[in-house]
Amino acid sequence: MTRARILLSDDHDLFREGLAGLINAQPDLEIVGQAGDGLEALTLVRDLKPDLIVMDINMPICDGLEATRLIRSEWAEARIVMLTVHDEDEKLFSAISAGAQGYMLKSLNAQDFLQSVRAALRGEAVLPPRLAAHLLTEFARLADRPGQAAAGEAAGLTPREQEVLDLIATGATDKEIAERLSLSLHTVKSHVRNILSKTHAMNRRQAAKLAGRDR
Repeated sequence: MTRARILLSDDHDLFREGLAGLINAQPDLEIVGQAGDGLEALTLVRDLKPDLIVMDINMPICDGLEATRLIRSEWAEARIVMLTVHDEDEKLFSAISAGAQGYMLKSLNAQDFLQSVRAALRGEAVLPPRLAAHLLTEFARLADRPGQAAAGEAAGLTPREQEVLDLIATGATDKEIAERLSLSLHTVKSHVRNILSKTHAMNRRQAAKLAGRDR
């Protein structure tokens, strides 16, 4: 069995080592790198290209939110899940806006943590139920504001994802989008997955409609 490659970034050594031990004990998961701050995580991501990055929000030198922005700006396909002790809506919105795929609380038990990791690896959004509901409410509120920028802000789409969504709304295929934006087909498919995840849409047309781009 091929094991999914995971990078851990957390400034608390004991906590990080505990997670590493839990993950490495799984037959389908392995830790390929550990970082104590965001800049170290960025360097390791460049070298390792892990399948998933589990990133603490609050770290010294470069925090998890900024590290997520930097990583996603260099590698759009990166899958990042934020890990924090804070059950705060503001943190959630910041994480999603930075390009994170999900948000896990450190209070999770081992089973729920591993379940969330595997869900993230499948490309699913990982959010605590209460905060997921609040995020959808906030998204709906902002989507009612005039202009497409508000909807994009609510969904936390990156500028490139917004470009892809605009083309999706015109009915363009992944191949046509790749040609228009000079991207590989693999990268376009990754952007589409991220858009569907962030907008919580079932399909491409629903994503375009939710984000105010349906024509």
